[in-house]
Amino acid sequence: MTTHQETRPDAAAKPVRWAADVVATMREGARLRLDYSAPSLWRVDRIIADLRREETPYAAVESVLRAFGAYAGEVIVRQADAEWWVVDGDHRIRTAEGRLWDPIDEARRCFAGHGSLRLLCRDATAGAAAAAPARAGAPSPAPADRRSR
Repeated sequence: MTTHQETRPDAAAKPVRWAADVVATMREGARLRLDYSAPSLWRVDRIIADLRREETPYAAVESVLRAFGAYAGEVIVRQADAEWWVVDGDHRIRTAEGRLWDPIDEARRCFAGHGSLRLLCRDATAGAAAAAPARAGAPSPAPADRRSR
């Protein structure tokens, strides 16, 4: 019996909603358009850095960080043919080569000054690009089922 639960497609319901909510909030409240592109994560990293510099209490931004992490996860899903999974009760992204990524935790790390959603996306999509020839028929390495951050 496995100690963690892995489900799909239900795993995507909450993070997709969180991402859509932050896109709408940023568009209406901050007049900032988030378009689910990798370059848009640069803006998200800057917003999180601004919150940190303003010394915003973590409790006040916890749900916003979760939403920004979900947004970054949706960027990865769309760019890397990945999908949301629930592992040990947490939402993670699983890319085609089998790697697990935790963009929600990365948003928290970014707020603490130790992470970057833009770089997480770059790393996750680079791994997917490298795995693309393997999916096309070339031999593939064994999937690494680990958190990358």
